[in-house]
Amino acid sequence: MKFTAADLKAFLKNVVQVIEENKDYLSELDRKLGDGDHGVTMSIGWQAIDEKLSNELREEQDCGRVCITAGRTFLSAVGSSVGPLYATGFLKGAKVFQGKSELTGEDLKDFWVAFIEGIKERGKAEVGDKTMVDTLQPALESLKSRFEQTGDFMAAFTEAVSSGEKGMESTKDLLSKRGRSSRLGERSLGNQDPGATSAFLILSTFLTTVNAVQAV
Repeated sequence: MKFTAADLKAFLKNVVQVIEENKDYLSELDRKLGDGDHGVTMSIGWQAIDEKLSNELREEQDCGRVCITAGRTFLSAVGSSVGPLYATGFLKGAKVFQGKSELTGEDLKDFWVAFIEGIKERGKAEVGDKTMVDTLQPALESLKSRFEQTGDFMAAFTEAVSSGEKGMESTKDLLSKRGRSSRLGERSLGNQDPGATSAFLILSTFLTTVNAVQAV
């Protein structure tokens, strides 16, 4: 398979749109657990990336530079805890893409492994803490094991998104252990984590983008 710098930028543009469409939903989830601003925060970060895509990244062909700019831009725009997490993911993933304008399935697999491991390293959360890691860790495990078995990125990432979705849904049954929502105790039960939800939206948007690229 082939995935170009233009395809990578299309993915980022698609995330901008998906986050905008789900902004109110994400904030509604967050109202039950936290400040109620997760959708707004994510929107601010992705709108800032969108501005870079329309201007200084318009002609950029180095996929690594695209990711570095996305990560730094998100961090500058978003002061909350989610800013450093996604910034770290993008900056770690950028190392895989450095100097490349066309990406293979293996490059894409390595990017997502680095992206998720970067977030985990920065955030120190574990599965069961009711955070984005509940989406990302199952996705990571599926991606690595399926790719190792088949060498087929599309099959591996499809399975990863499915595992991530189950992880996201599992947060409804978890007690919050991190951040402001941890003060809620039992009251956090029954509510899906907004960070796990936005992480799933990003993963599923990548799958949609790759499927569209492969269909052309």
